Amino acid sequence: MQYPIELSFKLLTFGQRISATDASGKLLMFVKQKMFRFKEQVEIFSDQQQTHLLFRIDADRMIDFSANYHFTDPQGNDWGSVRRRGMRSLWSAHYQIIQDGQVDMEVEEESAIKKFVESLLGEIPIIGMIFIYLLNPSYIVRRPDGTPLLRLIKHPAIFEGRFTLEKLSEMPEDDELRSLLALMMVVLLERRRG
Repeated sequence: MQYPIELSFKLLTFGQRISATDASGKLLMFVKQKMFRFKEQVEIFSDQQQTHLLFRIDADRMIDFSANYHFTDPQGNDWGSVRRRGMRSLWSAHYQIIQDGQVDMEVEEESAIKKFVESLLGEIPIIGMIFIYLLNPSYIVRRPDGTPLLRLIKHPAIFEGRFTLEKLSEMPEDDELRSLLALMMVVLLERRRG
């Protein structure tokens, strides 16, 4: 993959759709979240016409507090999962990327203060909207030993969500793909912020 990767989606649409493009402008993935489901279900395609399915992401429970989101390819092969850390997510976003039942990578919000201020002021009419626009979160993907791998940065935008994914360290292609799938789910779960 050619970095940086741009993720973009419209905020005011019926059903979420995310486009992921690489540095050359080539579409890598088109993500479609199914609406009105008891459990989260996300499909990832190679094109916007949704003709070639690449992956599915399915939640293991209806309530997403500490839910596991499993990645599978069209043949049903397991590609790992991402799990939101429950109580810790109240102060800053924290996710674990799981492979073969073990934590392989972690996604953490870089500034817990931003989330705290946003939570505190975000409910105030007009002022909250301004703070949400100005306080854009960024997330870092790390190995359990602390090695930084990727950084996802949210950009200010009013009617759309725009993120940039930067590569910080070399990693195997499977891990790159697994972390991109996990970050797509993070974007869907955290999309109303910043």
